[in-house]
Amino acid sequence: MSEAAVEEISALSSIYCGEGEFLLLQQSAQDGLMVQINCTIGGDRGLDIGLLFQLHPRYPSCPPDISVSSTGLSRTQCSNIRQRLLDHAAALPPEPMVHQLVECLQQCVEVTEYCRGGQEEVQGREKEETLTAVLLLDHIRSQNRYIGLLKRWTQQLQLTGRLLLGRSILVIVQGERPNIKEFCRLLKTVKVDVDSSGKKCKERMMKVLIETTLSSSCGNGLQGFVVKNYQSLPELTAAFQEINMTMLYQQIRPSLSD
Repeated sequence: MSEAAVEEISALSSIYCGEGEFLLLQQSAQDGLMVQINCTIGGDRGLDIGLLFQLHPRYPSCPPDISVSSTGLSRTQCSNIRQRLLDHAAALPPEPMVHQLVECLQQCVEVTEYCRGGQEEVQGREKEETLTAVLLLDHIRSQNRYIGLLKRWTQQLQLTGRLLLGRSILVIVQGERPNIKEFCRLLKTVKVDVDSSGKKCKERMMKVLIETTLSSSCGNGLQGFVVKNYQSLPELTAAFQEINMTMLYQQIRPSLSD
């Protein structure tokens, strides 16, 4: 990775120095840098936005990839903002640009309308269903790093869930469909764990066992993100019973190891 990129990361960590504002998620010569910047834009109706930047090893010779998330905006609005930022990045000279792109947020029409108090825009945005999804992970070797990332992502994406560690490694998440989709994308694109040789790796083998509306899967929503170990199938069954998801467990049971 370039010296300019490393220097920019150091500068960004000083600029966005509030709690949770700046997160360095990945740094390697092979894959480059991945940073998340969480910012609040606007005064009285402050809008919280999360920006995920993937800085490739050749950055800033090539622009970064960008992901946008916000609980205050719809999926379409976030997609529109992302495209505007990508277009803006492509038009900039090949030099460090992350700070400029964060500042560019304030000129995006979706953000300015929200911060003016455009109630029609807010009331008319997409209504997303609350879903429950059960994911099957391949392995967790570096538990501290992996679990730390899962907790961070669920918090950032306004998801709740459970991590069940045993013969089968299951993640139960609840939240809006686009946020669950982004959670799954992060699992497959960020190096969350290490392989058998100790090399950092992505969760490419993750499977979505089931995705269903909240009302049809359980009576009450989950709270927070809880990690639970189990030693046997009866203990796993009890874990699902504890959160009122017995019917959901019966649906995924054929996909699990005995």
